[in-house]
Amino acid sequence: MQVISTLIKRQLIRLILLVTPLLCSTGAYADAILHAFDWHYNEVAAKATEIKNLGYKAVLVAPPLKSNAGNCAWWQRYQPQDIRVIDHCKGNKQSFVNMINALNDSNPARKVEVYADIVLNHMANERYGATDFPGQVAVNNYGSNSGYWNNQRLFGNLTQGIFSPDDFNPSNCISNYNDVWQVQNYRLCGGNGDTGLPDLNPNSWVVQQQRAYLTALKALGVKGFRVDAAKHMTIWHINQIFTSSIKSGMYLFGEIITSGGAGNNEYDSFLAPYLNYTDHKAYDFPLFSTMRSAFGMGGSLSQLVNPGAYGQALQNSRAVTFTVTHDIPTNDGFRYLIMDPTDEYLAYAYVMGRDGGKPLIFSDSTGTDNGRWVNAYKAGHINKMLNFHNRMQGQSMEMLAWNDCAILFRRGQEGVVGINKCGSNQSFNVNTHGRFYWYRNYRDVLSGGNLVYINGGSYNFSLPARQARMWYAD
Repeated sequence: MQVISTLIKRQLIRLILLVTPLLCSTGAYADAILHAFDWHYNEVAAKATEIKNLGYKAVLVAPPLKSNAGNCAWWQRYQPQDIRVIDHCKGNKQSFVNMINALNDSNPARKVEVYADIVLNHMANERYGATDFPGQVAVNNYGSNSGYWNNQRLFGNLTQGIFSPDDFNPSNCISNYNDVWQVQNYRLCGGNGDTGLPDLNPNSWVVQQQRAYLTALKALGVKGFRVDAAKHMTIWHINQIFTSSIKSGMYLFGEIITSGGAGNNEYDSFLAPYLNYTDHKAYDFPLFSTMRSAFGMGGSLSQLVNPGAYGQALQNSRAVTFTVTHDIPTNDGFRYLIMDPTDEYLAYAYVMGRDGGKPLIFSDSTGTDNGRWVNAYKAGHINKMLNFHNRMQGQSMEMLAWNDCAILFRRGQEGVVGINKCGSNQSFNVNTHGRFYWYRNYRDVLSGGNLVYINGGSYNFSLPARQARMWYAD
């Protein structure tokens, strides 16, 4: 019976793909997020008008907390010393508030929301493995410089510490990343005797402080939270922190890194439970894995026709889509995930052209890889793809044609996207009845030209080698 059931499932999946050209997804609204990775809050504020003009509707910014202000390495922002104040190398509470105000706008159409990167799983690995935070030296400094620190305070009593040794799990290092218990209760350690990041225990005091922290950020005008290292927190802990009042009106998404979708152990053990037992969104690592396979050597772009049918992409309304995240180029263990620049360009056309998911554009201040992503937020192709994405808001999507090298899909009657990963021209002859405007130009946003003019029942779309086309109706 199990064999028969499996065969039936496979036939159903094939049927879904066969009828895909006859089905249109419901058009959704999914504004793009600029990940201003490790930008100073003042830099975000200074570029607020430019960010608005480019068409972004949200900016994900560096974790608002206290970390070692004397060390500007990006990872310091992910080692909290205190969540009651904002003070680190990339800004303080005053610059954080100024940034929010700069991104605000009296015109709702131009307002850009601030999403805060938040670190709730652990505290800093410092002071020879100390588990009292922020430590007596810091508390003394709060008292001797009370004018400054009161201006940076989010909540709480700064005359005493926030966490003690009783607020942490035992100091065990994760040794088996397939063991859910270890991953969610042990420490992230670096090896060679490293004691690791002190892992917070979700007791009532810890949860109370974390709720107060998020409530304070929300009161400042933050409109979303990215939950860092959500994979390392229990679902119970996450749901204890995020009360209905904290979640109301907020965009929430978690970072749960997996190397695939349904059937992948990381997905089944971590991401699927997160999606099933919270109402948060998440990074669409299943789709990212599918794109890497499709654009890679030996891969087929037919994998991108309907990856959700195979569980290889998240549900559209729960997905934050991307082609690169900050962890990929900045962590040695993930650098193998970096895509070829042209493949990344083509993958962006897919992510920005499709209906589904909330695209995140990574723009880096660290200068890694010879500055490859430093100005990505305003790169010519990103600017044009974002323009297309915003034009197509609410337009349904239909896959029209595909082969190993290329795919072609439309967004209502307003737009068409074609992507060719191969080294030779590809073309698709498509039935135009009821699918496109006739006697009207479609212009490729990427080139500013390459006009398509349809005046009959079929049209031959031509896709040049290693290129994308994103046509919109003039």
